[in-house]
Amino acid sequence: MSLGLLGAFTCAVCYGIGSILQAVAAGRTATSAALDPRLLFRLLRQGPYLLGLGFDAVGFAASVLALRTLPLFLVESTVASSIGVTAVLAARFLHVRLKLAEWVALGAVAVGLVLLAASAQPDPGKAISTRGGWLLLAGVLVAVAVAGGTSRVRPSLAGAILAADAGLAFGGVGVAARTLQLPHPLWHLVGDPVAWSLVGYGVLGVLVFSAALQRGSVTTVAAITFAIETTVPALIGLTLLGDRARPDFVPVAVAGFVVALGGCLALARHADL
Repeated sequence: MSLGLLGAFTCAVCYGIGSILQAVAAGRTATSAALDPRLLFRLLRQGPYLLGLGFDAVGFAASVLALRTLPLFLVESTVASSIGVTAVLAARFLHVRLKLAEWVALGAVAVGLVLLAASAQPDPGKAISTRGGWLLLAGVLVAVAVAGGTSRVRPSLAGAILAADAGLAFGGVGVAARTLQLPHPLWHLVGDPVAWSLVGYGVLGVLVFSAALQRGSVTTVAAITFAIETTVPALIGLTLLGDRARPDFVPVAVAGFVVALGGCLALARHADL
């Protein structure tokens, strides 16, 4: 368990640093009204974005290591603590001034995530059915449709929607990593919908998160993304994948979910997106 927790905390630090670097690059790149896949190619020409992706890659590998031995809501809640890293670095390097309401909302997110982590019961992951794997892959198309629909709403609301959609995508990565079973030989992964889900959600999450950073403050976007990334996989793990809260800790898990989600919604309402 200690190795898994080390992986989760390493991921949190890397994701927090990566968010700042990607925000710097996104701020230097032209914004399009609709989600534009070419945004990634423009961003990849910038050093800060490449460095941010490097941190994300290390964080991703660390999170996969953690998800092999720990339940989704423990790993994702620990990873979501990277919002604290992002907030500190944003205030220091991007001169972001947080309003009192945002500080309160950030505190609520942090408290909720701590409660979720405290309620977790360590347990190895298990495979899902073939039908479940294809449904997981189909979710990639749903996330793409949500992102595409943001071109019809005002930029302030689009930033919040894209941040939430990025959270769903990264949450899909977590579910796929938790349930992926490595075959022998490994090339059999080519026909595994869970493996394709891992790739699809990962690429989509990076693109949508970058687009959200162009429309909202880095701290708010990260808070919404990480809150959704934590709560949705936690529910999936608890209801469908056999993850369990510690004995007598179910009320704590429920309270953590409500508080974290409430903080996320408060940030979306009060932030200067």
